Amino acid sequence: MNRNTLLTGITYCLIPALAWGGMFPVMQVALKVLDPFYFTTIRYIWAGLILLGMLIVFEGKNVLRLEGKSWKLLFFGAVGFSGFGFLTFVGQQLSGPSGAIIASVIMALMPLMTTCVNWAVHKRKPKPSTFISIFIALSGALLVITNGDPSLIVQTKEHIGASLLIMLGALCWVIYTMGGSQFAGWSPLRYTALTTCFGSLMNILIVLSATVFGALTMPSAERIGSTGSELLYMILIAGVLAVFTWNVGNKILKPENGMLFMNIVPVTTVTISAFQGVEVGRLQLAGILIVIIALVMNNLIQRQRKEAGEYAK
Repeated sequence: MNRNTLLTGITYCLIPALAWGGMFPVMQVALKVLDPFYFTTIRYIWAGLILLGMLIVFEGKNVLRLEGKSWKLLFFGAVGFSGFGFLTFVGQQLSGPSGAIIASVIMALMPLMTTCVNWAVHKRKPKPSTFISIFIALSGALLVITNGDPSLIVQTKEHIGASLLIMLGALCWVIYTMGGSQFAGWSPLRYTALTTCFGSLMNILIVLSATVFGALTMPSAERIGSTGSELLYMILIAGVLAVFTWNVGNKILKPENGMLFMNIVPVTTVTISAFQGVEVGRLQLAGILIVIIALVMNNLIQRQRKEAGEYAK
């Protein structure tokens, strides 16, 4: 991997990490008005339509062929856009006022989850340096969130069920991200668009079934309209832009490297809070620096191994 390709991959992974850092504060507002099931369903219907339009414009109608992979598309679409969307935001809602912080911290566990899934499924025992990079980055992210006060993390025990839901949602996104490797020869846009559409169909089926059986209540048009700005952000920024660039970046860097950027999510959340007038402490600034150092360190190690010929081209 040459330097330009590496920088391109980093850029594509950085964009969604920043976008998703703002996702949880936005959802904290939206979840006060709209339940996570209907919000997620509406979000991905529009995101799927936009991505499908982009796919047809840029790659033509021929790429709409499923090539016998409909069940894979349904599985990864459901895991990524039903599993992640429903579990994560239900957990955030159940966590109450601290939901955005709890969710952003748990997202930082994705690199560790990716390493464990790779180890379990592909028998790829990680290099010690990879574990070191993950734990350093995670430590920095936790320092940003807690500002040196561990009690803020301990308090999540009060919402253990909600935290487990968020963790399962994060695992779903790890599986979805790794699923891109199952579609060799497909562009990231094709994988993104078709899995989003299949995931949206699954969302519609789940929500309509739950509504028919009385588990959910269909929101009014007025209530949906009151979350208009939040929906726009979640559809265009945290949806279309973030998911597409995420899949591109992970195709370049590979999920075990791309997932490290999820450590930036809680950092971004704190940065947004600072713009909103929340004071950012010195320890939080130190945590941001630690995260950056960990990401740079991992990439430097990967580059050195490449130069040494450890990895085959």
